[in-house]
Amino acid sequence: MSSRCGPEGRNVTDRCIVSIHRSAREREADVLEFAILGLLHRSPMHGYELRKQLAEVLGGLRSISYGSLYPALRRMHAAGLISTDEPDRRALLPADAPALTGRRGKVIYTITAEGKERFHELVEQTGPEVYDDGGLFGVRLAFFRHTASDARLRILEGRRRTVEQQREGLRASLARTRERLDRYTLELQRHGLESVDREVRWLNELIDTERREASGSATAPESPAQSSADRTRSASTGPQGSGEKESPWGQ
Repeated sequence: MSSRCGPEGRNVTDRCIVSIHRSAREREADVLEFAILGLLHRSPMHGYELRKQLAEVLGGLRSISYGSLYPALRRMHAAGLISTDEPDRRALLPADAPALTGRRGKVIYTITAEGKERFHELVEQTGPEVYDDGGLFGVRLAFFRHTASDARLRILEGRRRTVEQQREGLRASLARTRERLDRYTLELQRHGLESVDREVRWLNELIDTERREASGSATAPESPAQSSADRTRSASTGPQGSGEKESPWGQ
């Protein structure tokens, strides 16, 4: 049987496994690159601060170490996506910086024009590569403010389809194996199914909110018509100025 995993004379199974693992590493690199570009798009920062911000953005999705961060920064610097600057060799690091941070903690990383272009290219992606992986989807969600409304909706709907498929698979598996499982394994599978159900409900709420906001921005008139109650109050009180309050969301 032929395979696309490797040339003749090589173990096809081994080649396939290596390819799968490489793909997983590439996905990890994609998540980290997107998050770094998104953070540097806000402002330049040094490596220690960048790592702290990444931990906040990624939360429990990924564990970022200096061993993975700095190789990623070197790759991005070589690709022209970021630049580095060391303004003051005597600059002090934060008091809580690791003892072995050294000089590299003083280097300031800044996104370049090429990096901004790359970030906006990634932001515009709405295919399965964005929402099939839960980790990358979570990072994309953290930077949704940079994403157009229609793109946000496509990503959310795509993620919901993915999770709904996972839910159906779990339900089918549970139905097939229910009688053969001990109660602990059964509870574990039920817990997994409940977690997926919660994500579907959460995604439904996000999608409904996106649709309401999109519909509101598309149909809201520039000058809302005065209601009959407003006209009645205006007539009874007389001219007291416009009476309009400045919106807390105004410019």
